[in-house]
Amino acid sequence: MHNQAARTILRVAVDTPLRRLFDYLAPAGVARSTLVPGKRVRVPFGRRRTTGLLMELTAASKVLPHKLKAALELVDSEPVFDTALLGFLEWAAEYYHHPIGEVVSAALPLALRLGRPLEAVEETWQLTLAGQQSHGAPFGTRAPRQRALLDQLAHGPLGSQLAAAGPRWRNTLRELLRKGWVESVEARREHAEPKLWAARPGPVLTDAQAQVVVAVLRAGERFGAWLLDGVTGSGKTEVYLRVVTEVLARGRQALVLVPEIGLTPQLVQRFAERFDAPLAVLHSSLSEGERLAAWRRARQGEAAIVIGTRSAIFTPLARPGVIIVDEEHDSSYKQQEGFRYSARDLAVMRARRQDLPVILGSATPSLESLQNARERRYTRHVLPERPGEARHPRMILVDLRQYAAESGLAGPVLLGIARHLESGGQVLIYLNRRGYAPTLFCPGCGWIAPCQQCDARLTVHLRSQRLRCHHCGADQPMPLGCSRCGHEIKPVGQGTERVEDLLRDRFPQLPLVRLDRDSVRRKGEMQALLARVTTGEARILVGTQMLAKGHHFPDVTLVVIVNADQGLFSADFRASERLAQTIVQVAGRAGRASRPGEVLIQTAFPQHPLLVSLLEKGYEGFAAAALEERAAAHWPPFSRLALLRADAREAQAAMLFLEAASSVAQPVPGSVRILGPVFASMARRAGRHHAQLLIESDARTVLQRFLTDWMPAVEALRGTHGLHWSLDVDPQELM
Repeated sequence: MHNQAARTILRVAVDTPLRRLFDYLAPAGVARSTLVPGKRVRVPFGRRRTTGLLMELTAASKVLPHKLKAALELVDSEPVFDTALLGFLEWAAEYYHHPIGEVVSAALPLALRLGRPLEAVEETWQLTLAGQQSHGAPFGTRAPRQRALLDQLAHGPLGSQLAAAGPRWRNTLRELLRKGWVESVEARREHAEPKLWAARPGPVLTDAQAQVVVAVLRAGERFGAWLLDGVTGSGKTEVYLRVVTEVLARGRQALVLVPEIGLTPQLVQRFAERFDAPLAVLHSSLSEGERLAAWRRARQGEAAIVIGTRSAIFTPLARPGVIIVDEEHDSSYKQQEGFRYSARDLAVMRARRQDLPVILGSATPSLESLQNARERRYTRHVLPERPGEARHPRMILVDLRQYAAESGLAGPVLLGIARHLESGGQVLIYLNRRGYAPTLFCPGCGWIAPCQQCDARLTVHLRSQRLRCHHCGADQPMPLGCSRCGHEIKPVGQGTERVEDLLRDRFPQLPLVRLDRDSVRRKGEMQALLARVTTGEARILVGTQMLAKGHHFPDVTLVVIVNADQGLFSADFRASERLAQTIVQVAGRAGRASRPGEVLIQTAFPQHPLLVSLLEKGYEGFAAAALEERAAAHWPPFSRLALLRADAREAQAAMLFLEAASSVAQPVPGSVRILGPVFASMARRAGRHHAQLLIESDARTVLQRFLTDWMPAVEALRGTHGLHWSLDVDPQELM
């Protein structure tokens, strides 16, 4: 058996940018039957040792026999990923044309990448033979704690339960160890047996909600994709809860994805209130120990419900039953660095491969999802109304050409804020610019404070008296005057700090909360600030994009969108879709309970077709018109894109590499179009120059075939030292 294993060749995924597997001989003394794909193996890699994942076994290798190294050891006794999930990772690597080793690495917690045990090992204690013999011996009145502990251990080994023995149990245990009456053993946690978890009753469903729940549950344990298109406040979460109730009643697990960490606590609270079932939470703010523990509980089946951000899509589940993607339109589901995957799209593919139902929910579905529904790939269900007495908010455009603005807020807006506060409502002010002002300007000579590392201006942070670049993180003190002419300099434009200062001056007696990346830096700060809003303690809420996503503020009666014009004239074809989604999502925070809501949208372009369409026809009307425009212009979802990006210290180096990449491409004329290369819209970021090459095709299969043929040639190109390149399939940002 061992000789046979010695001739077996392992194909291993190693965390490296190289797009291939690496061949190794089996570790010495390991039976072939234990060499199962999905297990981790420790291997020599160059001058170091690393942990890789066994992907397949083979009897032959292209590597010469004398150059083949042996793997050092098999790390796991069972596969980390089962066959279905391993195949899913391989598919993701192929679709996104990304190195399989980096894909596997993205799917594993850091502790497992470093070789930590797959399963939690609990230290347990049991009686030795001497301890068993001493258990029957008389103790008299001495050492009552030792007697009690021996009595407990006489019934079998104990681990964490020993804490119930009192605060001094370790001292008692140490004494029994000294006497040789107990010994320590390691016990691995077994996979949890299926448990049928019940749910507390929820509110009566509306007819529209009930139709969705019935449709999903009728499909049973088969693949189906449902697009849940529900206006804000229409009860999408209640639909999730009802579906999960049935999934748990079948002894299966639910995976729920959210786009942002900030949404996780609210959703966890909703699920915890409904179910006594154990939950696991996965997001980037967890410590490595917390992440590993949650991942293990999901894999072992202990956690009935797993809630997480985009990387949670790779979490192994012992008994998967449903996948839910909340706010499916959100661009946060697309990873923008390294392995550039879409968690939303991978959720659909994982559900298909594992024969699971998947629900994609949003008040503003992406145009791609709406088109998939039109083409019957997804089944669309609409929740058109808010349950109970809640009504849609009234939306009004405030023409900035007609009204003077003070620190960014027009006169009618300030009057509206005062009116709603006086009537006991809460007010939400949305401005997607943090800091005090986006520009520091000299009226004397026209100088504007630039970032030395980016093609961007420095943002004024007045309270800390700093200038900061929100692209590369550059930070410097605020100058006292213009460095060129000595003139007094002043901040121009509005950020959340400036709006906050104005409102504190206007309404000094009312508590105000500012929610942006500067005010929420430490763990727990966001939850604390949101709690002040939901309890009604804070009456005014000022914030950025963090406010646009799924929060429930029942007492907010007025929403103000300070600058609706940011996305009206962008070069990115998705900018109008994102702007429409943001306006509708932020507006949806108003009037969630019985009190009527109002939305004031400040704009210098009140006749713009996008704004007029949103107000007159709602998001559905906008989306229908936008899909017609996309079809005419041949943009996604009516074509497929990939973006080859390059960045280097020298601008010419990036362009030369992309020109070389274009020259080695061999597309079939008319099937694939290559556009560029061009510099990115912000060509210089963090001292590096960025350029890109756009690849477009009418069909996904044609584009995939071209990329498969092209990537080896691109990988073989020699770029200058320090040049980085990456491929982004289905890019969300054309920068």
